Amino acid sequence: MVIIMLGAIIGDIVGSIYEFNNIRTMKFPLFTDKNFFTDDTVMTLAVAEILQNGYVNDNDKVIDTLKKWGRAYPDSGYGGRFYQWLFGPSRNAYGSFGNGSAMRVSACGWYGNSEEEVKDLATKVTIVTHNHPEGLKGAIVVAICIYYARIGKSKAFIKDYIEKFYDVDFSYEELRKNYKFSATCQDSVPEALYCFLISDSFEETIRTTISIGGDCDTTSAIAGAIAEAFFGIPDNIKEEALKRLPKEIYGCNAKQIIDRFINDFK
Repeated sequence: MVIIMLGAIIGDIVGSIYEFNNIRTMKFPLFTDKNFFTDDTVMTLAVAEILQNGYVNDNDKVIDTLKKWGRAYPDSGYGGRFYQWLFGPSRNAYGSFGNGSAMRVSACGWYGNSEEEVKDLATKVTIVTHNHPEGLKGAIVVAICIYYARIGKSKAFIKDYIEKFYDVDFSYEELRKNYKFSATCQDSVPEALYCFLISDSFEETIRTTISIGGDCDTTSAIAGAIAEAFFGIPDNIKEEALKRLPKEIYGCNAKQIIDRFINDFK
């Protein structure tokens, strides 16, 4: 199985057309000519570049890299406060508990070689913006779930870990009927984790997550990142996603990031 770090990106791209037009069914085309990458993809790639270039222990370089990628793709659907941070002069964290912290940490779950290291990486790429305890928790739990899936832990093991931090005792049918849009970690990360836990393949994870509605490009990015590490991704889905990566601009090269990742995890 070739690992390509596309799980979050695929979830984002597939979910992009349903975020504000929720579809409460699993029966929908994964890719159409209207699907597009959003801020979830841009920031996932930014975090990967931070880790690949060894910037993680330098706050200024972490901030510079996030701002570089965000400013290169300004119309990608950033949350209001994050947008102000990206394009404004401030370099200070702003107490966010938005789910942007959780959707961008895929690379931390891959480049960390222990639970402690993954937690450290996720904290350092998150705390520069999302320094609220809920924002940090969302990022750390997602990154460690990716790490556990990557090293072959069972779903039961991963669920036990998740339940130390979040209640995931949901009903799928109730979520599909009643789940409301939320861009906070506390009201979207548990739902995304649950959708991974009840699914039996990468594709099913994406379909299940999008079918409950809400902020579904981000929740499916989170669930998809874990599902890739656990199930792998079918080649045909990878190929469609690769066609939709951001075009290189201002030194931001998505293909280069993906190619380096593949080389690092051969």
